[in-house]
Amino acid sequence: MTQPHGNQPGQAPPRSVALVGPQGSGKTTLFETLLSAAGTPLRRSGARSLGTEMRLGHATWQEEPWALLDCPGSVEFAHDADCALAVADLAVVVCEPAPERAIALGPLFRRLEEAEVPALVFVNKLDTLAGAVRDTLAALQAQTRRRLVLRQVPIREGDSVVGYVDVVSGRAYRYRRGEASERIALPDTMRAREAEARGELLEVLADHDDALLEKVLEDAAVAPEEIYRPLHSGEASGAVVGVLIGAAERNNGIQRLWKALRHDVPAAAETAARRGIAAAGDPLAQVFRTQQAGHAGRLSYARLWRGTLREGAGLDGQRCGALHRFPAGEAQKVPQAGAGELVAIGRLEGVRTGATLGGAQLPFPEPPPPVHAVAIHAEDRKDEVRLSTALQRVAEEDPALTVSQDAGSGATLLSGQGEIHLRTALDRLAAAAGVKLRTARAPVPFRETIRHSVVQSARLKRQTGGHGQFADVKLQIVPRPRGAGFHFDEKVVGGAVPRRFIPAVAEAAQEATRKGPLGHAVVDIAVTLLDGGFHSVDSSDMAFATATRMAMQEGLGKAEPVLLEPVHAVTISVPAEFTAAAQRLLTGRRGQILGFAAKPDWEGWDEVQALVPEEALTDLIIELRSQTQGLGSYVHSFDHLAEARGR
Repeated sequence: MTQPHGNQPGQAPPRSVALVGPQGSGKTTLFETLLSAAGTPLRRSGARSLGTEMRLGHATWQEEPWALLDCPGSVEFAHDADCALAVADLAVVVCEPAPERAIALGPLFRRLEEAEVPALVFVNKLDTLAGAVRDTLAALQAQTRRRLVLRQVPIREGDSVVGYVDVVSGRAYRYRRGEASERIALPDTMRAREAEARGELLEVLADHDDALLEKVLEDAAVAPEEIYRPLHSGEASGAVVGVLIGAAERNNGIQRLWKALRHDVPAAAETAARRGIAAAGDPLAQVFRTQQAGHAGRLSYARLWRGTLREGAGLDGQRCGALHRFPAGEAQKVPQAGAGELVAIGRLEGVRTGATLGGAQLPFPEPPPPVHAVAIHAEDRKDEVRLSTALQRVAEEDPALTVSQDAGSGATLLSGQGEIHLRTALDRLAAAAGVKLRTARAPVPFRETIRHSVVQSARLKRQTGGHGQFADVKLQIVPRPRGAGFHFDEKVVGGAVPRRFIPAVAEAAQEATRKGPLGHAVVDIAVTLLDGGFHSVDSSDMAFATATRMAMQEGLGKAEPVLLEPVHAVTISVPAEFTAAAQRLLTGRRGQILGFAAKPDWEGWDEVQALVPEEALTDLIIELRSQTQGLGSYVHSFDHLAEARGR
């Protein structure tokens, strides 16, 4: 099928759909099958691992243009899905027909609700359905505040699902592998189940439509078109979520899904209005993804909310490069893009993901705080500059990654959402920089302090010809309360140390705290200059600084130094059934449980608060997810320093 280059005269504005759902639900297969059904089979590319990046595909279905976004299912790449939802007209939530796995959709449903994105549910892999589809529906309903309505009922023959009944029209269809379903007569065995499902659908929709409510109360016949109207408006408003069924791998239910999308996905203008975007005005675009695309250079994937964009046009002082669509999974240049389109724009240097071009900044999801980090460096030191440049590009490409410098060790830290997220980033980084990398555990910023006060003297006396060096200091070093920091004072009497040298003593004393006897920065101490001596010719700032450092080094070693470790306030979020496991996990990592309570506005979820040493957070997210079916998450912040125990 020939793909149009941008909006064609008289053609409906393009609409966009994001395919979201847990890992293993079959989103990628559905993405490819939908494109293939629209005459645009995907050309597979091994450039990157499937399932760890968002993919954009364009298609035309019944002469209407579409953009499909295949979003990663792993929780470690959830921000990619959030970015896609920010520009989508509707989300298709893909899941398996397994009630016990429905809990994995809770966080996703919540994000859809908070972002006010309309949705449909596609229960995939129907050929693996073991129980009743209504059990899956009930399990899914427990995960969302929106009302789910079953739009199709499976037809069984023995243990196999062979077709479905459309609840709205009452028509029955038999699946044909690799082909469109064949319409058949409604089996007598399905009449009661179809009537039951239709009654449930009408009951939900009647809550949102007075005319339909009147007919339901009068037990009057309801025509299909009288159902489609409130169904469409309910789905568009987010009050209702239609549930369809199928098996993407067998091409079952794909044509029906396309028809549902055609009828129920809001127009691009409706989505723009929902987001508060005025219809009139200059071209307005929002970047939702940034990619370093090899020889194609930097590509900024954007939705054009209004206006027309051409190569070379200016947007907020930026000159747009080539425009690309993706009709077969590969970039195809187009001369222009119209309102509603999703395109990749070349050469938008310095424009970050989430940026709005052509108007005021539109809301965009903030990346989640990092929960896992590694220290990285190039094997060959001469490659460090290339590595630094590549790091900047990778961080621009993925806002959920952060690059920082550890103040104590000077190590470069790459932080993200988990082990797989960082491993994927490191693979891209190595390829982009063309260097070999080494990784290590992120260093813990230990500190040290002292338990006892000490008075320490030091004298510097050197004669090397000409002027010598002379300085004599007597320091008192005292521990301070935790968090009080460093303080310097002087109590010199009689001019034993001239005032002009005292600033050098203060500066040297503080400088000496950068590395204490245990190898870490010293905190929470007070240093007082009590007494000293000088020489009218040989004393200098340098001499007094050297003597001060000598006194500090010896004095700190005598004051019973103690190692301090950073302790963080941690809040873990888990489904209530995993609360006990989360508490055991924290106590096993030297955590102090402060309490737990129901998570606000999250039915069936708890939050566990604890104080946990930072060293124990290093791989906490990995074990937490392994014990909570990948659902557990946490946020943390520095709370205080405490004496390191049990290490």
